[in-house]
Amino acid sequence: MASKLVVITGASSGIGEATAKRYGASGARLALLARNADRLAAVAESIRKAGGATTPYAVDLSDRRATEETAARIARDLGTPDILINNAGAGRWLPMTETTAEEALAMIEVPYLAGFYLTRAFLPATLARRSGAIAFITSPASYVAWPRASAYIAARRAVAGLAESLQSELKGTGLVVTLVVLGEVKTPYWEHNPGGRNNMPKIDPRLLPVLTPDEAASAIVEGIDAKKPFVAKPALLRAFFVLNALFPRLVAGQIRRATGKPSAPS
Repeated sequence: MASKLVVITGASSGIGEATAKRYGASGARLALLARNADRLAAVAESIRKAGGATTPYAVDLSDRRATEETAARIARDLGTPDILINNAGAGRWLPMTETTAEEALAMIEVPYLAGFYLTRAFLPATLARRSGAIAFITSPASYVAWPRASAYIAARRAVAGLAESLQSELKGTGLVVTLVVLGEVKTPYWEHNPGGRNNMPKIDPRLLPVLTPDEAASAIVEGIDAKKPFVAKPALLRAFFVLNALFPRLVAGQIRRATGKPSAPS
């Protein structure tokens, strides 16, 4: 990875931070993007102290103009990315009637439009170079649905659709697109999704164990390095998606039961 330029969004905590530290330790040059400037600066400093080379760019990725300007700054400062990891994500798991129009829009803006804006900004240069990797990080909601998370699920399916269509569109160009589907990861995500756990399917952790950020980062880095079009972690998710494709009504019923009834209002 020496001298490779890796751009990572959502890099101020959780999966993005762990992925950045892994690439930093491998000798890559890093451009780290996130909205929280203080946390992003702290992550960048910890990578530098460990011997890595990194530049933080605080940006609200839901803002198209700001995202495009940041992409232009990265190109001027550091060059064309060798790897772009669209990891930034947000969203709340709520019933439709409790989801505001503003919340639904925010979930489309990040991760879907954020990934679209940044990928589109870097794509001409990477196409001209005829090499590069683009990764999109998403959740099982891209392939299965459960009650009381409709806006979140729709946004995540948009991410998968973008990745899959780009895989077809960029075939033969030298660019590789990887879609990474991660199960539950122990991150600060739940702090920004109050009540979300109540709307989460209850699945035996022996079947789908909760991942650490480092385990998630390993799946991302190894999948990109191997030029895989699709990565699922835990691995059992892949079998679950196949089962859902073959027997959708059966799986839908099981997921509804696993999600349970909504909690009574307090």
